Amino acid sequence: MTMQVPQYWAEAQVQEKFGRGHVSGRVSLTVRRFGWSDASQDEAQTMADARARDAFERILAGEKLPSNEPRVPYDAEGLPIREEIVARHGEVVITRNSYGARCLNSPDVLFADVDFKPLPPVRLGGAMAALSLAAGVACGVLVHPVAGIVAAIATMLIVGTVRAKRAQRRHRSEGGGPEARALAPVKAFLAANPDWHLRVYRTPNGFRLLAMHRTFDPLDPQVHAFFEAIGADAYYALSCKHQHCFRARVSGKPWRMGLREHMPAGRSTWPIAEERRPERERWVAEYERTAEGYAACRFVERLGSNDYVSATYAVQRLHDDLCRAERNLPMA
Repeated sequence: MTMQVPQYWAEAQVQEKFGRGHVSGRVSLTVRRFGWSDASQDEAQTMADARARDAFERILAGEKLPSNEPRVPYDAEGLPIREEIVARHGEVVITRNSYGARCLNSPDVLFADVDFKPLPPVRLGGAMAALSLAAGVACGVLVHPVAGIVAAIATMLIVGTVRAKRAQRRHRSEGGGPEARALAPVKAFLAANPDWHLRVYRTPNGFRLLAMHRTFDPLDPQVHAFFEAIGADAYYALSCKHQHCFRARVSGKPWRMGLREHMPAGRSTWPIAEERRPERERWVAEYERTAEGYAACRFVERLGSNDYVSATYAVQRLHDDLCRAERNLPMA
């Protein structure tokens, strides 16, 4: 299986009514399937028609298959990436995702994001509850029952705020802070695999890693081992297997850039009807104007060996340029 990001998409439906007593036991059956092509819309429709008819016959014969395929742009097992193609650079395809950001899709250059661990929630402990209750009872007896309730709530909020601030300080300092904790498993992996060469980028919520020393098949067991060792997002790791590619967002998230309006509803999942495109294009134009002032990530350092191959170097240059990774811009 190779990475596919088709230019053309179509959907077909096969629907039949059988009436009572049909051998399948069904009264009716409706099946929908997608088709895709890099050649033409007609070829995509022909594929959709054939896939829908094939699935219809197999379901009718008793095979357990879904009647519809998920209408999602990415990570649907068995389907290619269904996003608008913005540009092609050899085997690398730049697409626009469902919320408007541009994404780099590569069949063999390994990317992985490591997010900072969230601050653990402040829980209402027994001592905190007892203190709030005591304050409430005392105030209720000495002043007024309503004042007691207010005092209990106020005590809980004050103590909770103090505990939250203490937890934040611990979170920032333990293990050298969130950045050091996020990179610790990466450095441990490199200590055990000194031939690896990783470029490290800071993202708004963690780090992005780009492997330079060789290319990888997304199904390579080494990729899975790497993802597990560094604590990469499990959903991303699964997506790499499903779509047979590696992926990196190369422009800012709209809400991080102050864009109050999201991609217009019904205009985000590709393809869209012709009559809806002008509204989408107006939104995209505003998004791109705003994105000029932001970086998707910022280069931090190189770790591991100095080895690289021409394929990874070419993608790294493209990635850094699209992300504005070497410019001093706010990250989004």
